[in-house]
Amino acid sequence: MGFICGFSIATGAASRLVSGYDSYGNICGQKNTKIEGFVNSGLDHSNHKYVFFLDPCKLDLVNRKIKSIALCVSECPREELQTLNDVKKFAETNGSALCDYSLTPSQYTTDSSASSLCPKLPVPKSAPIPFFHRCAPVNISCYAKFAEALITFVSDNSVLHRLISGVMTSKEIIMGLCLLSLVLSMILMVIIRYISRVLVWIITILVVLGSLGGTGVLWWLYADKKKSFNENLPPDQLQVSKDNLQALLVYAIAATVFTVILLLMMLIMRKRVALTIALFHVAGKVFIHLPLLVFQPFWTFFALLLFWVYWVMVLLFLGTAGDPSTNEQGFVEFRINGPLQYMWWYHLVGLIWISEFILACQQMTIAGAVVTYYFTRNKNDLPFTPILASVNRLIRYHLGTVAKGAFIITLVKIPRMILMYIHSQLKGKENACARCMLKSCICCLWCLEKCLAYLNQNAYTATAINSTNFCTSAKDALVILVENVLRVAAINTVGDFMLFLGKILIVSSTGLAGVMLLNYQRDYTVWVLPLIIVCLFAFLVAHCFLSIYEMVVDVLFLCFAIDTKYNDGSPGKEFYMDKVLMEFVENSRRAMKEPGSAAEGRELKPMASGTSTA
Repeated sequence: MGFICGFSIATGAASRLVSGYDSYGNICGQKNTKIEGFVNSGLDHSNHKYVFFLDPCKLDLVNRKIKSIALCVSECPREELQTLNDVKKFAETNGSALCDYSLTPSQYTTDSSASSLCPKLPVPKSAPIPFFHRCAPVNISCYAKFAEALITFVSDNSVLHRLISGVMTSKEIIMGLCLLSLVLSMILMVIIRYISRVLVWIITILVVLGSLGGTGVLWWLYADKKKSFNENLPPDQLQVSKDNLQALLVYAIAATVFTVILLLMMLIMRKRVALTIALFHVAGKVFIHLPLLVFQPFWTFFALLLFWVYWVMVLLFLGTAGDPSTNEQGFVEFRINGPLQYMWWYHLVGLIWISEFILACQQMTIAGAVVTYYFTRNKNDLPFTPILASVNRLIRYHLGTVAKGAFIITLVKIPRMILMYIHSQLKGKENACARCMLKSCICCLWCLEKCLAYLNQNAYTATAINSTNFCTSAKDALVILVENVLRVAAINTVGDFMLFLGKILIVSSTGLAGVMLLNYQRDYTVWVLPLIIVCLFAFLVAHCFLSIYEMVVDVLFLCFAIDTKYNDGSPGKEFYMDKVLMEFVENSRRAMKEPGSAAEGRELKPMASGTSTA
């Protein structure tokens, strides 16, 4: 990645990207050196700072490029030019020649080749502020064709227009509901932090009541909408009203099915819900002692944003790198030849790998901080900032561990993305058997990726405890998980399910508020797309906040499993867990009918210095 960055900066020309260049390889706004074998190259364009296209409507819709001749000019036309006399007068008045360099302004109306070397008439008015030093025409008709080429995947434009109209009409409501989801997520995090002991029952009751109430409201809205349905509306409003009525019916049926499934699951898991209360209580204590954990999603997002900006900038530099060559129109184009032209493939791999690396650093940081909290007997002896201490250990000792874990995820993610790309390219061409095989492979790789991600997270926890390398930590974590498979299935899954219910609670509350507001708006707009946008945003926001809590619960569970494996509470083998988790041990043993003796096995290595102050 460093070599690609250095090569792109050394051989690329940022000025070509920012300032633009003409069809002869001259960069606008500066003096240029002669390019051997190319006419009109090496011109002094110090006073010609803007790129002007003779025919901006000459588009390559496949590659989405402008195939017109490009020139460097000193000023973009501020008014529409109807004839060549207007173009000549513009050049004489403003000193900005809009025809090819081989023509002087006096030849614009006399030379027979002026029609091909001058801009296509009429010359459209340019925007007051050039876009990246490019003369951008205002209200040009060919842009509609270009925009149409970008949405060729939509077969029914009337449906698209109704959906976009619904979004634009309801944009204030959408922004307000997105803000509501953010507020609800923060409130839920506060609730988790301070009243974690009763959180499980609160969420369970609220989700059950919310599901029943939301389903009843949707059926009531459908009945009310159907009762007040007016067949005498104008055709466009009648179609929108029918779409909304059908959407309400689909929402009501889906809510009914979801509510029935949810009630059945709660009925089955009701005896095990109580076993997660102690674990949630300890997780709440973790957030009280480690308040900086709440801000981890923000730091991770900021790091990802910085890397993505860097990645895009290097990609743009790569786009301007290369040697000058002649394209099919006979103009200068810069291309990378030889093996170096495939560097952008590795650059793409780097995007996936380093993004996963940043996410793994977050997991390692959280694991290190929670492990420090768990294995410190006297909580008053905790470091002043366990999060910063965990970051310090990560940078000093464990960067290779997270790099290897991220690379393993990348090795699985890339083939899945390649198969998804092949599937999209062959859509409608492959037979049913090939389509089924492709989807099966994609599904298997997705499942493998999720399993490896879960194992990686537990490997980072084992690394934080023992300071062992990735492979050793992954093996130790896998042994612990296999030995506690019933607890993993019954306790850890119930905890994740409770957090999932919290996400559903936020999404359902935001979606229900959206239905009420859109119904109150009474405008004849389609609700489907605004509600989808709002619900997706609400789920992403809730996931960003609650995933930290979910990660803490997973780390605590592995620490708890290791603690119960090698300690039994006897002198010399005292538990590290607090009293609430000790009660949890007895409750889980009785509920799952596990033997009281601790499992025998090879002990993990002692914890690294600095991991605990015990």
